[in-house]
Amino acid sequence: MRAGVQRLNPLVLLSFGFASLAGSFAVRDLPSAVAAVAAYALAAVLLLPSWRYPLACLALCGVSAGLVAYSAWRLGNGEHAPVAALRILVLAWPGAVVVGFVDPARLGDYVAQRLHGPDRFVAAFVAALQRVSGLTGTWQQLARATGATLRLVPVVGADAEGGLDLPALDKLLTPAVKIFAFTHISNTLGVVNPAAALCARARAVGAFTVIDAAQSIGHLPLDVRA
Repeated sequence: MRAGVQRLNPLVLLSFGFASLAGSFAVRDLPSAVAAVAAYALAAVLLLPSWRYPLACLALCGVSAGLVAYSAWRLGNGEHAPVAALRILVLAWPGAVVVGFVDPARLGDYVAQRLHGPDRFVAAFVAALQRVSGLTGTWQQLARATGATLRLVPVVGADAEGGLDLPALDKLLTPAVKIFAFTHISNTLGVVNPAAALCARARAVGAFTVIDAAQSIGHLPLDVRA
């Protein structure tokens, strides 16, 4: 049941976010605010495959809620500050959580087939979403589905031109790592990462390597056995 949310109609998932917007207007006092947040928390525990992602979303939304509460207190409306803060959580938290489980490709299919959206609009819409989510979004979805931990290598490099921060990689690439993924050539900066050396470092800790070579396969001789 907890993995079923990933198979839901993406339009249904998005409707949860819009429903939270309408539900936030029903929060008028502290008991209703606490009840709404508690209901969302219970739903997250029962329905979502991992608690880490909704907890991270809660922390981010909590920053906004805290700022709203502080503003209310500074304006002399301190007694309503907790309600205002919880109303922000009711408004923002569900949408922030469910959007992470929306697959852009499936959303495009449903918009085209169920809502009969214009073909060119749907294609542009899906392409934009996929461009934004990118490869990182795919790994984030896999991490949420499997309970794995996603570690990102800083993109800095000694030359400050967008290469991988190799000294930082020494601390991240440990025997606990199962899959190490990187791009061979950046499609925006043209930086060429040392694929053979990185693969050797991954093998040294027993990790499998996944390389995005879409930009290099047509320009460089590649040896997949290296």
